[in-house]
Formats: sequence, C-alpha cells, structure tokens
Amino acid sequence: MIRPPARPAAAGAVYFSLLGPLTAVRDGRPLPLGPRKQRLVLATLLSRPNTPVPVDVLTDAVWPDDPPRTARKNLQVYVSAARALLGSSGDDGRDRVVHGCGGYRLTIDEGELDTLRFRSLARAGRAAGERGDLRTAARLLREALDLWEGPPLNDLRDSTGVAEEAERLEARCLTVYEEWAETEIELGRAAVAVDGLRDLVERHPLRERLRAAWMNSLHQSGRQAEALAVYDDYRQLLARELGLEPSPAMAALYRAMLGRGRTARTAAATRERAHGTALPAAPKDFTGRREELRELLALLGSPDERVVVVSGPAGSGKSALALRAAHLLDDGFPDGRFHVQVRREDGSTRTQAEVLGELGRLCGVRVPVDPAVPTGPEGGPAAVPQGAEDAWQRWLALHRALIVLDDVPDEASVRGLLPHSGPSSVVLTARGQLAGLAPVHRIATAALADGEALELLGRLIGPGRLRTDPAAALRIVRACGALPLAVGVSGMRLAVLRHLPLAEYADRLADPSAALDELVAGDISVRLRMASGWQDLSADDRRALGRLAGPAQDGGFTLDGAMEALGCGERAAIRTVESLIDAGAVTSPTGEVTAHAALYEVPRLLCLYAREREGALIPE
Repeated sequence: MIRPPARPAAAGAVYFSLLGPLTAVRDGRPLPLGPRKQRLVLATLLSRPNTPVPVDVLTDAVWPDDPPRTARKNLQVYVSAARALLGSSGDDGRDRVVHGCGGYRLTIDEGELDTLRFRSLARAGRAAGERGDLRTAARLLREALDLWEGPPLNDLRDSTGVAEEAERLEARCLTVYEEWAETEIELGRAAVAVDGLRDLVERHPLRERLRAAWMNSLHQSGRQAEALAVYDDYRQLLARELGLEPSPAMAALYRAMLGRGRTARTAAATRERAHGTALPAAPKDFTGRREELRELLALLGSPDERVVVVSGPAGSGKSALALRAAHLLDDGFPDGRFHVQVRREDGSTRTQAEVLGELGRLCGVRVPVDPAVPTGPEGGPAAVPQGAEDAWQRWLALHRALIVLDDVPDEASVRGLLPHSGPSSVVLTARGQLAGLAPVHRIATAALADGEALELLGRLIGPGRLRTDPAAALRIVRACGALPLAVGVSGMRLAVLRHLPLAEYADRLADPSAALDELVAGDISVRLRMASGWQDLSADDRRALGRLAGPAQDGGFTLDGAMEALGCGERAAIRTVESLIDAGAVTSPTGEVTAHAALYEVPRLLCLYAREREGALIPE
C-alpha cells in the first residue's frame, strides 16, 4: 500500500512510490504500469527526476546484456507510454518527458514522488537539528521514514541498472534512520528506536553507524550487557570477514560504556565522529566557478561517478573548488569527508604508503605494516605493504565517504588509492591532466571570467575602493591572468597598501620584468607557486616552454609559431605542445579544431616565469 504524499498533489495527478515496489496511484486508485520493460524505463526515469537520463543508461537498465537492434525504437514506445500515464505538466500542457541532447528528462513535483518528498523532509529535519530543535528534527525525520515501505524497487532489482539506483536509495534511507535514532537517543527516548535498529543491523551487519546507534539505544534503555555484546559481535565479524578493526569512534563508545558513562548525553558528538569529517576550513573568499562547482556537485551526487579529476595551472583554484564542494556535500557522504595532501610542504611527493597510512588513521582502517619494508621521509613505509591496499579497498567498498587527494603530481602516486567498487568517491586535484587514469571525469579550472575576478578583488579591497577606478581594477585582474591565487595576492597586498592608487599598481603589474615581484603578500608568493609547477615539468618540457614563452606572451601561439620557436618540424611540434597540455602548462581550445587552426595559450604568470628562466633574469 502507498501512503499518500505529505504534501498532496493536485487532483487527478499521479503519485509514484519507489521506496518499496514501484507503484502509482491517481486519486487513491492504483494504476497499471504495464509490462516489466516499460516499468524498468519508468523506474529509471523516476530515480533521476528532473535530470536528463542518457539513452544508454535506459538501454542498460532494460537490456543489460544484449540489447536488440530495435532497442531505441522500443524505448521510444515505452517513453510514450510513460508520457500518457503522467499526463501534461503545468497549465501550458507541456509533456512531462522530453528528449534533449542529454537524454530523456522527466519533470515531476515533490508532491508526486515519494523520493522527492523524502529528501525534502530529511533536509528540513537536519536543519532543525542544526538549530537545536531536536523534537522537530525527530518528527520530520520520522515523517520521512514513514514513506519507506521496504527495500526500494524490490520488484525490479534483477536489472543491474535499477539495482544500483535502488541501493543508492536504500543507503539514503538508512542514513536518515540513523539520524532519527541518534536524535531520539539525544532526547532520552531511545526505547522507540531499539527494535528497528536491531532489525536493520541484522540486514546490514557491517554498517557501523547503525551499530553505534543500537549500542547507544540499548545502553540508555538500561541494557548495558546487550550493548557491549553488540560491540563484541561487530569486532569479531570485522576481524573474521575483512581483517579490520572497529573505528576509533566506535572503540571510544565501547570504552565509555565500560565506564558506565552517560553516552546518551554525547549522542551529538558520537554522530559527528561517525561522520568523520576531516577537512580544512572552507575557503572564505571562494568566488566564481559556478558552472564548475555545479558540475562537480552533480558528479559527486551521481552513483556512476567514483573519481573526478579537477585540473588546472598553478594558482587556478583547484583545491578551493574541491574543498568548497566537499563542505557542501555533508548530507551525501555519511561515512565521512577526508582531505589528504599528496605532497609535502617542500613540494616533494609523498609515497603512496604514507598517504595510505594517513587515510587509514583518519578513517579507522588498520593498515598492515611490513617491518621488512624500508621507511620513507615521514617514518612510514616507502612502499605499500602487502595487504594494505586490500584493506583500504575493503573499507571503500563498505562505506560512502568522500576523499579529496590534493595536489596530485602523477598517476602512480594515487592509482592504488582509488575505489574499485562501492559508493565512495574521490576528488583529485592536479596541475596535469592525469591522462593515465581511466575511467574518470575531468573538470578543468581555467582563468576566471573578468566579472568573477573583479568580484574576488572587491571582496578583499572593498567594493567602494573598486568603484573608484574600475578600469584600473580590470587591468589588475587581467595582468594577474585572472588566476584566483594572483588576484587574491593582489587584493591582500592592496588591502595593506591603502594609499596605493589602483592605477599605479596596475602599471606595476603590466611590467613583465616586475609583475612577479609585486605578487607577494606575506608568506604567499606567486613566483614560488610558479616555480613548483615548473619543477613538475620534465627537462624537455621546461626547455620547450621557455622557448614558447615569447610568442605565447603576445596572445597565444599557433602550431606554426611553435614550429618556429622550437626549431622543429610539424610532428615534433605537435608532440611537444600536447605534452605541455597534458602537464597543464598549455591550454588548448575546448572544441574540436585542427592542430594548425588551434590557438594555444600559456597562463600569463607562468609565461613570465618561463621567460625569466629562459632569459636568466633571476638566478637559477
């Protein structure tokens, strides 16, 4: 039976439910949804509401092994049936299912689909909890859970594509149940959650947050021996099945119960530890990048994308973009969000074993150590010990976490850390393209648009000062190559030098021989960042970039210009330019264009640094 939506739809509208078997009602009467393949198409569209669903995704859901030659035509028939079932949208009578370049898009309101209503209630409940209104939070979360009728889409899970969507929905329901139970425990009403938690732990024995909530509810209900037994069973299960130990947060909860502590009073702290957030502070002056941020959030919210590479030249704001997204995605990664630098402070590359060891400490993964393996600069093993990578992959397969691996120098430093399976996601930031990693999705961070760069400058020096000479302000951001780092350093410098006219500072930046000297604020130096990027290049690429810096400074260069500057033939010039593109030192057009018609560019400040090195204007 389908419960009616909490926010009723208009009379005559269809109400769909995915949180259980796929069903639909209109005015209280169940509707026939047609044959199985038609229901698979409808379930796939409904599981991605108001979002284009590629035709390939629909095809895989209906015919996972061997689609017939008539698959597209059959899909059109099934979509036509869905249109008839859904009816029109709004007063203008538009079709609810439309086809565009991204696939089929189904338009549906919150009051017509249980998963949308579920998400809305869950968000409202979390917001109430953050305000400290725990009673309202518990009520709203419970309303969301009342929409959950059992395993989502349980009648269609023999389709791999639908099964993946169903598992994502079930994971979301489990997270909300955990939040509701923790809120009830914090309110001192643990008894209402005990039985439900026990049933869910039996179905999901390796889900640690459920176990922690069950332990807390038993303990608060005066059943300490049973609470301790839950931990012992879990510890033995992890050791037997996976060779892992409970996380530090879980072990701390167990020790607190042994000491007969009032764990109910620390439910909020336990919940925060369960989330395991280990992120640097969100960038305060994050500006622009709206399209890139929207794309990154969409990718990380999709069950199909596990690895995203955010690439761009030094100072282009890759790390800020990744951290901004990570801070906005707390709802989507209940098992934690973690940030690890892949380089040391001096710019050298950490060993993969060192990075894996830090990830293990943050996530509570026991990483095996082989005493025969030599140690690296940080005291950890220089090579990944046998079994350590397997332990990490087992953890990723069982948890939905977000890992940000920042400033990745090459593919080899992270290849063993990327998830092979499971719901976790990894964001890599890198100057180069990391072309050897596949399959991954890539987002490039180019220079900011003029308006975005001016917005960033104005946030640092004040909008009033920006308005005193907008033309000079525009010259400043363009002289910075519109790179966030350089614009930010200019703003910090001008915020201290309040007497300095914007026009005079713009003149200084316009001088190629002095620009990098001006871009220093305290211990932040743009030249040092350019030098780090320069060192990442091979000797051949550094030599080539130094020679290309002259023509690039004049507004970019063509393949003919590269052949002349490098003194080589066409094929060698193409290989050299493409090597610099792969390293992130040269940018190319985003659309398809022949090599001779393309205009290649080098970021202005990297170009200035390369000219310094080529012309020996600064000491080696």
